[in-house]
Amino acid sequence: MAVFQNNFWGEKNAGFDVLYHNMKHGQLATKELAEFVRESAAVEETYSKSMSKLAKMASNGSPQGTFAPMWDIFRVSSDKLALCHLELMRKMNDLIRDINKYGDEQVKIHRKTKEEMVGTVEAVQALQVQSGHLQKSKEGYHAKCLELDRLRKEGAPQKELEKAELKSKKAAESFALCIEKYNRVGGEFEQKMSESAQKFQEIEEAHLRQMKQLIKGYSHSIEDTHVQVGQVHEEFKQNVENIGIDNLIQKFAEQKGTGKDRPALVGFEEYMTAPEGGKKSRAKAFRIPGLGKRDKEPDSTDSAVTEALNSPLEVDDEGFVIRADSTQNDILLLIAHVHSGGFRDVNN
Repeated sequence: MAVFQNNFWGEKNAGFDVLYHNMKHGQLATKELAEFVRESAAVEETYSKSMSKLAKMASNGSPQGTFAPMWDIFRVSSDKLALCHLELMRKMNDLIRDINKYGDEQVKIHRKTKEEMVGTVEAVQALQVQSGHLQKSKEGYHAKCLELDRLRKEGAPQKELEKAELKSKKAAESFALCIEKYNRVGGEFEQKMSESAQKFQEIEEAHLRQMKQLIKGYSHSIEDTHVQVGQVHEEFKQNVENIGIDNLIQKFAEQKGTGKDRPALVGFEEYMTAPEGGKKSRAKAFRIPGLGKRDKEPDSTDSAVTEALNSPLEVDDEGFVIRADSTQNDILLLIAHVHSGGFRDVNN
């Protein structure tokens, strides 16, 4: 493939200048690529810091409630994403060093190439100079020929014609010498220009291969990070799915539970007055003197008293007993009747 050798000629012989500056533009492209990667690394660093802030926010999530364990999933996922982008930033910084290293090598190659192509530069300059001489010689020769034709048409004297013919002949010889020299210089230029064009193309091919290799490294770094990010997202999704509602409820109950003992049923406790001296004593059963088992056998009257005394008790707000079926006066009358030896009409 000889693309450069076939497309950078032309009348003004500017092809060498175009190819040389194109080679120098390679240095600019290298610097711009390094700057682009540097900005990309800055973006990744900013993103990594933002994800770290999200992880901190998740770690500060409320520990209360059944949803609290979910914040751990958010925190772990955000931390991993932050690390992924931080690692990408480091890879890009390594790539920038590689680009800068290539840029230094590129400068050396271009400097060496410039030294090697001094002959081509001289050949281009010589051809341009000779091209000017050739054009001037051509114009001079044509002018002399035109003058000779004019004199012949006007019937000028023979002496003038001979003089004009001599000038025309000398101009033709000078023009022929210029053509010869131009062709010789042109041949040298063509050879050197062809070699230089081939060299320029080789340099550009090597430059583009190196640039594509650097870009490939950039692309692979991003691709690897995207794979890692995808894995983190997949892990996040699985963790969310694996923690069921029952698990959250159970975990909350285990961590925040207040005990498994339920309140026992409480029975009624009769109020007891504390005896003098501050010591508590057990309440004695209510007993009417003379009516104990050891005193006499119970009769119908005793049964009535006993039933009255054993009837259900109610207690008021101050701790006193309220009889359900009879008033306190009725009970007192009943006791008085027992002591008197029989019943009597309480209304009399």
